[in-house]
Amino acid sequence: MYALALEPIAETTGDHISFGFRKGRSAKDACEQIFNVLARECSPTWILEGDIRGCFDNINHDWLQKNIPMDKRIMKQFLKSGFIYEGHLFPTNLGSPQGGAISSIYANMTLDGLEKLIQDKYHRNSKGKIENHYRAKSKVNLVRYADDFIITAKTKEIAEELKDMVSQFLETRGLTLSEEKTLITHIDKGFDFLGWTFRKFKGKLIVKPSKNSIKTLVKKCATIILKQGKATSQSEIIRRLNQVIRGWSNYHRHVVASQAFSHINNTLYLLLQQWAKHRHPNKNSWWRLKKYWHEKNDKPWLFMSGEYSLINLRRINIIRHPKLQISKNPFIHEAYFVKRKINLKSLFAARNG
Repeated sequence: MYALALEPIAETTGDHISFGFRKGRSAKDACEQIFNVLARECSPTWILEGDIRGCFDNINHDWLQKNIPMDKRIMKQFLKSGFIYEGHLFPTNLGSPQGGAISSIYANMTLDGLEKLIQDKYHRNSKGKIENHYRAKSKVNLVRYADDFIITAKTKEIAEELKDMVSQFLETRGLTLSEEKTLITHIDKGFDFLGWTFRKFKGKLIVKPSKNSIKTLVKKCATIILKQGKATSQSEIIRRLNQVIRGWSNYHRHVVASQAFSHINNTLYLLLQQWAKHRHPNKNSWWRLKKYWHEKNDKPWLFMSGEYSLINLRRINIIRHPKLQISKNPFIHEAYFVKRKINLKSLFAARNG
């Protein structure tokens, strides 16, 4: 109930370039915002990759009490309630519990204000007015998703200056940057953010699924096929794999992912060959192929059982995700978000078609 009351306030007062745990926003919107900031020839070339050490676990309770507009008694009870583990009560003197109904709003409101801090220092012109971030000489731009963020800069010196400024901003809230994971990177070397790799090749920005994201998917599929699937029917393996593949491909299908999809498709074929060989060690490869791979609707070599067939990642269409108008508020511009949701659904249906 308190989260429902606090959410419209958080949306109205929050940073425009924050995309995590917010109504009508997603990681794809953050990806498109980064693309728009970095894709031009005159775009910034240095990136500060920010990583906050234990954000949810270390938010200062006193700061929350002073700055979050809600019933202080209820907030204190929620924050100080502690948690029980193996029959023992542990106190919570810092942080907001991850997974709590209102914790994501607390985290977003704690980090709100970073955008204004950057604008005041880097985007104001000689007359005191805030310039468009594309025109600002320092080329400083912030994109945040929950507690993960990147800040662009024209030079490495400005990026280092930004790192110190962000550290001071976080310190008042009880938070610190992770020295090991907070990096300053040139766009030509690339950086990973939200499961994607952003990198420029000969001046052109390419966004691909990150290597870690691909490895995680392959590992999960290998577990389903080779460990959990030894005594599992073909239709059940197809069902489990399709759940994992559909979710992963839907997340990445708006970026340059065709090569990654093809690689994963080949890897799945080899893993399924191992599975079939384990089930029929005395049969030859041609026999196993004819038993488990079939033709359907003029599409040959589908791993299928009855009406169920494994998703072929090579046939997934790549279509850009439409950019969000970041100035829109879902509680004020409701019609825009309803229309956008309908358009996204129709676009998704067209992709699957």
